Amino acid sequence: MFLKFGNEVEYYSQKTFKSELVWVSDKLSPKLTPLTPLLLLSTSLLSAAQHNVSTDVSSHQHVIHPLENSTRPVQQSASPASAAGGRKHILLLATTRTGSSFVGEFFNQQGSNMFYLFEPLWHVERMLTIETGGTNATVAGPAYRDVLRQLFLCDFSLLESFIEPPPEDHVTAALFRRESSLSLCEDPVCTPFVRKVFERYHCRVRRCGPLNLTLASQSCMQKEHRAIKSVRVRQLETLRPLAEDPRLDMKFIQLVRDPRAVLASRMVAFSSKYDVWKRWAVDGDLPVDEDEVRKLRGNCDNIRMSAEIGLKQPAWLRGRYMLVRYEDIARFPMRKAAEMYDFIGIPFTAKVEDWILKNTQASKEVSGVYSTQKNSSEQVEKWRFSIPFKLVQLVQKVCGPTMTLFGYKFAENQDMLTDKSTINTNAKSLACCQETISPSSLHSASDKVSWAVS
Repeated sequence: MFLKFGNEVEYYSQKTFKSELVWVSDKLSPKLTPLTPLLLLSTSLLSAAQHNVSTDVSSHQHVIHPLENSTRPVQQSASPASAAGGRKHILLLATTRTGSSFVGEFFNQQGSNMFYLFEPLWHVERMLTIETGGTNATVAGPAYRDVLRQLFLCDFSLLESFIEPPPEDHVTAALFRRESSLSLCEDPVCTPFVRKVFERYHCRVRRCGPLNLTLASQSCMQKEHRAIKSVRVRQLETLRPLAEDPRLDMKFIQLVRDPRAVLASRMVAFSSKYDVWKRWAVDGDLPVDEDEVRKLRGNCDNIRMSAEIGLKQPAWLRGRYMLVRYEDIARFPMRKAAEMYDFIGIPFTAKVEDWILKNTQASKEVSGVYSTQKNSSEQVEKWRFSIPFKLVQLVQKVCGPTMTLFGYKFAENQDMLTDKSTINTNAKSLACCQETISPSSLHSASDKVSWAVS
C-alpha cells in the first residue's frame, strides 16, 4: 500500500504495516485487528512523525478509502483570500467532570445558526485505545486534530472510518451521544423512524431514523457557525494547524475546574475506575498507587501547560483563546455565557438565555450525575463535603502548580475545607475577553476568574 505525506510517497508492505502497529503498542485490542482505514491513518501518522514529515489529512485524499465523496462537502478548497467568510469555528476544550456538557449547551441551544457536535472524538479514542486502557499520544494527537479539522469543514468521511460498526452508505445507528446534538435531531437530518433498528443514543426530542451522515454534512454547511465539545484533546499545541488554517476562524475555549472537585466527581461517576482511590480514602494505611498518582499528575500538567500556552498569546493564538473556570460559570452562568459569546463575536441569543434560566435552578430529582440540569450555584462547592481530607492533601501536593495558576485556594485542614463561610476560589471578577495576561503575572493575579487573549 502507498501512503503519501506532503510530497513524499512511502511504500508499506503488509509486513511493514503490521510491524509498525506492534511498535505503537505491543498488542492492539481484538477490535482493532482488521486492517481498517483508521489503522492506515494511525500508522501513517506515526511513520510521518518518525520521518519528520507533515501529516496534514488533506495529503491522504488519494489513499484507497471505502468512502466516496458523499459525506464530503463540495466546496472545500477555499483560497486563503476567502478565509472563513465570517463563520466561527468554536472548540470547547475540557476534561471529564468539569461541567463541559453543561457549558456545551450554551452553543447547542444557540438556535438555527449553530451546528454543534458532542464528543465526536469518542470514536477516535475508542478505536485507538490499547489493551492497557490508554491511548498512544503520538498517534492520538494528530488523529484528533485531523478529524476535528474535517468536521469543522463539515466533512464526516474521516470520522466514519472510526465508527464501529462501520456506517453503511453513510448511515449509522452508532454515533456516540447523538441525542446531545440538536443539529443531528432536526430536519432534514432527522429521517423517518425505522422500526427494529436499535440506536442506543437516539434522539429524545423526536423519533428519528438512523443518522444519515450525508444529510448531517449538508446541514452543517448551511449553518452559519460550528461548535464542537471535546474532553479528549490533551495538548492545545497539537491544534495549531487548525488555528492557522485559512478556511477556519477558530476560537478555543478552555474550561477548567478545581482538580479536587474533578477527582471527587469522577469517584462517583466512574466508580469502578476509581476503586484504588476509594480504598485508600477508607484505609489510610493502604499504600498510594503510584500509577494512579502519575495519571493525576499527568492530567493536571496537561491542563496547566495548555493554559500556559494560551496565556502566552503566541501569534497563532492571539484573539483565539479564552480560559474559563467552571466555578465562575456555576455562580454566574448568564454573565459568563455572555462573555463567551462576546469573545467569539456572535450574538448571545434569547434562546440561550432561556435555557440557562431553566437549567440552573433544577430540582434534585433531575440533577443527576450526567445531567445538564443543575442548581449550579449549589453544585459548585458540594464536593468539599464529600471528599476525605487525605485525598485533598494528595491532590494539592500533586496538582499544586495547576491550582495556583487557576487561583484555587489550598485547604490547610478539614475545618478550612468545609467552612461554608468561605468559597474555594479567589472570586473577584473582571471584564474578560480584552485583557492580556501572561503566566508570569498569574501568581500575583490569581483572583482573576476568566481570561481571553486578544
